[in-house]
Amino acid sequence: MSASNDSHTLLTNTLSDNERDTLLNLWMEGTITETQLEEAVQRHRAYRSSLRDILGSMGVNQESYASWLAESAETGFVSELIGSEYFDYDPEFIRRFDPPTLIRFLFCPLRQLDEQTVIALAAETDEDAETYITQAVQQVIPGAEVVILVGTEIDITRMVNSVFEKPLIHKAINLIREQNPAQSASTVFTYWQKVVFWGLGLLLVLALILDTITTLQVIVVLFSLVYVVGVFYKLVISLASFVNDGHGVTKEHIAELSDAELPIYSILVPVYKEPEVVPRLLKALARMDYPKEKLDVLVLMEADDAETIESAKAARPPSFFRFIIVPDSLPRTKPKACNYGLNFCRGKYVTIYDAEDVPEPDQLKKAVAAFEHGGEKLICVQAALNYFNAKENYLTRMFTLEYSYWFDTLLPGLDRLGLPIPLGGTSNHFRLDALWKLLAWDPFNVTEDADLGIRASSQGYTVGIIRSTTYEEANKAFKNWIRQRSRWIKGYMQTWLVHNRNPLKLLRVIGLKQWLSYNFFIGGTFAIFLINPLMWFFFIIWLVFQPAWMGLLFYGWVWQLAFFSLIVGNLLAIFLNMLAVVRRRKYDLLPYALTNPIYWTMHSIASYMGLWQLITKPFYWEKTNHGLTHVNTDHLFEEAPVSPTTPS
Repeated sequence: MSASNDSHTLLTNTLSDNERDTLLNLWMEGTITETQLEEAVQRHRAYRSSLRDILGSMGVNQESYASWLAESAETGFVSELIGSEYFDYDPEFIRRFDPPTLIRFLFCPLRQLDEQTVIALAAETDEDAETYITQAVQQVIPGAEVVILVGTEIDITRMVNSVFEKPLIHKAINLIREQNPAQSASTVFTYWQKVVFWGLGLLLVLALILDTITTLQVIVVLFSLVYVVGVFYKLVISLASFVNDGHGVTKEHIAELSDAELPIYSILVPVYKEPEVVPRLLKALARMDYPKEKLDVLVLMEADDAETIESAKAARPPSFFRFIIVPDSLPRTKPKACNYGLNFCRGKYVTIYDAEDVPEPDQLKKAVAAFEHGGEKLICVQAALNYFNAKENYLTRMFTLEYSYWFDTLLPGLDRLGLPIPLGGTSNHFRLDALWKLLAWDPFNVTEDADLGIRASSQGYTVGIIRSTTYEEANKAFKNWIRQRSRWIKGYMQTWLVHNRNPLKLLRVIGLKQWLSYNFFIGGTFAIFLINPLMWFFFIIWLVFQPAWMGLLFYGWVWQLAFFSLIVGNLLAIFLNMLAVVRRRKYDLLPYALTNPIYWTMHSIASYMGLWQLITKPFYWEKTNHGLTHVNTDHLFEEAPVSPTTPS
């Protein structure tokens, strides 16, 4: 061997005997070069990661490492036997163990050889691995001795997935419904909600029959007040965003992070009918400023999506990618897939990225820094979302205006004021242990992210914002946009209904300020979209026909309130939209903000579609088609895009 004396010293001082022998064998057989050998040892010392993870992130085949590790440890290598008639295991015995524990410690007990001897499959054989595997087994079989056979992390994941498939999918679907049914959207309307809504409807019909004009006057006043209060509420939140500190995460905090101390970070990527997902993911994750051996990427694919599964396997990604096959079951929703995938996470923290997402390189480190400085009650931090194809057509420009306002102004303002934050569908980062305590996502809620943010607040946790952006594809097709937006608004309706099953109890738990904010933000959002067409109808009737009865309807201060709502409310909403894109320095989008009333009309269409689906098929997940853009995204991987400006 021609390696330097320093390399010999590192091999001796930082690796176990089995790891050292395995690494040398891989070098001698030509699987790795001498340069890679030295780099692996250096990274092992610097990052304190396992040699297996380091070599896997360098592209070394897991089976090559595992076979040499088995030889060095003088034990059996079973990867080639798994799935064959020669592989002996006892599913009932395995089910006596906890799946997350098996994944966390990367082992799977296969069978009980005799009363005191257990055969186990493991990815590591060092002294620490033997200790925690033995301790885990002895919690089930007191005093047991463990004989370790070597396999890969993928082998263990597949074993756990196949053996625990039924209980894990049951848990993914029913965890909230069984343990906290009051916060499950599996029931759309409770009995008392039906009584209230039917009662109000009958009361409205009766009032219109008895005194039509007075009833319409009351409706106009109430609708106008909703507009005025809603707009000024958002103005206060927007102003507060200018003093938001992004949970105190500074460049200095990030610089203080030691790569050696960084935890394993799990990334859930739920996909369906997206066969090109892995190549795109590899490209996006390659630019992340986080040790690759500390990434744990789980691609969640549905069992009936053969094309995506085969394409993902053909891409042969590094070993920190794992493919989790979600059993075919209803509801077929993203939160159900994420709940299933949580059982296989190895990280201290977990985030969700969509297949087309391109997060800024330091986002994971910003999240870690935020958690370290945010206190134990901080369960989640949300990064901003924006679009890489903003200028593709009118719809993508309006989508970008909306998202810039939502993620750069509204959510940071809520964070600054300590109000409940409805999460976005991606780039929300969680403490894994606290997420389990919260019972994870509701698979029956089609905006599971917004629901989870409100549920966290109702249980005493806080949700924060970090100043980092994930870029994704804006919807460019009208019908596709309507399907996506109707699902979002339907989910807001579900969330509002769930958390208003006992409004007085929620008020006592979270306090008046948070309760009002939640109802204005969640309920007010879809209420205004539903109200808009009615108010526009009144305005058009007055403008075109000017009937005498309209003078009775809009008299004195009622007219002044309605006019103020129409003019000042809309202008203020447009101004706030403009303010958001100025912070992104996307000045070319400013004229498009003036056309927001057209965009709001589309929202009303989507809202009524969402309301109809809430009644007819509440759990149906409208699939959004991705990959429609013709914009080249190569520039995103060359340099970081412009982030929103922050207050000094």
